[in-house]
Amino acid sequence: MSTDFTSKNEALTDNNTIKAYAVKEAGGKLEPYEFDAGELGLDEVEIKVSHCGICHSDLSMIDNEWGASQYPLVPGHEIIGTVARMGEAVKGLAIGQTVGVGWTAQSCQHCDYCLAGKANVCLDAVPTIAGGHQQGGFANKVRAQWQWVIPMPDGIDVSKAGPLL
Repeated sequence: MSTDFTSKNEALTDNNTIKAYAVKEAGGKLEPYEFDAGELGLDEVEIKVSHCGICHSDLSMIDNEWGASQYPLVPGHEIIGTVARMGEAVKGLAIGQTVGVGWTAQSCQHCDYCLAGKANVCLDAVPTIAGGHQQGGFANKVRAQWQWVIPMPDGIDVSKAGPLL
């Protein structure tokens, strides 16, 4: 899915408002939705979304099949875009760099799993489509902890890269 929520004259970095498509209840239809994501965290990356895939996990979250969905919910966890802003503690990324974000948006970074390089099973991990202030890629921009933001290789077809995440 290609997204274009901003006009050419609208700067993405002017505020913390995110424009998206969300469902407001289990089984609901996607509809326009805006929310304030708050201040960018020191370890967060804000990504201007260019593409976002959809898979059955998104449909399961929309329909609350797993009993864990929080609404309103912006789906999309196969996200490709470019780095628009970064917190002061972000490492190894650059403004304008093409990146991706998958299922996980953040983890504690200090539990035994995280310290052992197994942050994907961190008990405090937050999914990209958790709801609340952590929302998915059916939006003009998305945020994630820098450790979960994956640089895309040069020359990759960004329109097809989302499912790799």
